[in-house]
Amino acid sequence: MFISKAYAQAEELVADVMTETPVDAPSAGEAFMMNMGLIAVLVLLFYVLMIRPQQKRMKEHGSMLSTLEKGTKIVTQGGLVGTVEKIMDTHKMSIKVEGTTLVILRSAIMSTYDEAVPQKSSVANDDAPKNKKKTKK
Repeated sequence: MFISKAYAQAEELVADVMTETPVDAPSAGEAFMMNMGLIAVLVLLFYVLMIRPQQKRMKEHGSMLSTLEKGTKIVTQGGLVGTVEKIMDTHKMSIKVEGTTLVILRSAIMSTYDEAVPQKSSVANDDAPKNKKKTKK
């Protein structure tokens, strides 16, 4: 009894689906163009989010390296802090680190000291806990 009612309802649903107007599927050319559009959007996002910022950083680093001169305080990629003593050629330079003179490659320089070390601000000094000695009365 229950099975026949369920079967009858299923027959009605199939009949309703068959009488509806069919939806046109996109042609092969339209599907191809939609896929190419999606790929173009992904390539654009990849460029904007990854390639362009890296190119900007490389350009800034190159301009920083070209402006180095004697007496500039620098930080190497290894963490050494030194002062440029002599620029030998386009690839090498001599730096002085606490009395020791080192010859390094320009590509080993990460940044200038001022860019690498954050400056203290007055806000940070205000927020610092103050050590006050309590006096007994």
